Amino acid sequence: MLPAIRVDNLSKRYRIGSEEQRRDTLAGTAAHLVSSPFRNLSKIRRLSNFGSDDRSDQDVFWALSNVSFEVSPGEIVGIVGRNGAGKSTLLKILSRITNPTTGRAEVYGRVSSLLEVGTGFHPELTGRENIFLNGTVLGMSRKEVKTKLEAIVDFSGVEKFIDTPVKRYSSGMQVRLAFSVAAHLEPEILLIDEVLAVGDAEFQKKCLGRMETIAGEGRTVLFVSHNISAVNRLCPRAILLDEGKVLQDGPSPEVTAVYLTGSGQDVEGRKTWSLDEAPGSEVKLTQVELTDTEGQTVSLANIETPLRLSLSYVVNQPGIRFRCVAGFFTQGTCAFWSNESVETVKSNSGSYRSTVTIPGNLLSEGEYVVDVSMFTSIGGTKKWYLTADNVIGFQVYDPITGSSARGDYAQGFEGVMRPLLAWELEPPLE
Repeated sequence: MLPAIRVDNLSKRYRIGSEEQRRDTLAGTAAHLVSSPFRNLSKIRRLSNFGSDDRSDQDVFWALSNVSFEVSPGEIVGIVGRNGAGKSTLLKILSRITNPTTGRAEVYGRVSSLLEVGTGFHPELTGRENIFLNGTVLGMSRKEVKTKLEAIVDFSGVEKFIDTPVKRYSSGMQVRLAFSVAAHLEPEILLIDEVLAVGDAEFQKKCLGRMETIAGEGRTVLFVSHNISAVNRLCPRAILLDEGKVLQDGPSPEVTAVYLTGSGQDVEGRKTWSLDEAPGSEVKLTQVELTDTEGQTVSLANIETPLRLSLSYVVNQPGIRFRCVAGFFTQGTCAFWSNESVETVKSNSGSYRSTVTIPGNLLSEGEYVVDVSMFTSIGGTKKWYLTADNVIGFQVYDPITGSSARGDYAQGFEGVMRPLLAWELEPPLE
């Protein structure tokens, strides 16, 4: 059986133009103007001609370099990587928007692309007219658009303004309408580039739900996104691109784990200070660390794995009394606070460590940051010895093995907490 997509040693290069030098004198400017036609002709020739082996040429940028993979019919594959890794270039080649420099990209089936949502909208036309225009640009017939018109308008949520010129829409309304048109395509192969970054939070949920529906209909999907939870949820397989090359290809949880731990994202499971720079005075916070049960620092955690948060600090004033507190936040929302149950007196000066265990199957998927503080509340009045916000960060992912709280349910799962609770089924009462 033929694959839906076959990419074989695919490379794409671009020539980067050089910056013009400024002329500081009148004579230099005059000479520059006289020589411009000849210099421009030379520049055009240079920009349009590549050498046989120009990979070391500083003016040449390789967006893709010897990329190879296959996608089977009905397979859903995520493409992840940092900005500039070559993800969008790959989809543009597969969409026949641009040609490869070397190698082959073969696509077997009707293709539709969601690469730049809103391409083809005309500001003077109404939303309804733009639905027909944009649907035609994306490959739908007028009859097909007319059949789906009601569903498209309902999904977009702009039905009140559907007969208003698009130039009077907000940017968010335009994006909602454009995605709604694109989301109702029915191709055999769908190429999606970061469409979940558009719209407000509510509309993003609708977008993700629509992508899950498309994925469940047996279509072949290539899904580019920085939303790692969405990639893990939608795509059994993922490909990691780095500087135009395939760094890893395999199960999504494994590939996204490599991406998160090595992509330079601001996710770090340990923070250490010197005594001079440490927060606090009477108490100095010297280290905050998140580890697994084996004591290894964690920046990416399986949702089922218990974690240990350790606070290391130095007491400079013996005899003070306080408790340690840690807050866990995701997307600006507090998941929970945890504090030591009692305030203890540190009779001696020196180094201390307080540790708390976060059980597995408690946090939901997503990125978390941890705030730390230490205070006393003797007599009902709080005294803060130190506070430190966004000290460390970590990512929680659900491999969807069937043993977490989501079970074998692969679609959206709301909430910042995801405890694994026991359910019981009783037979019908007679």
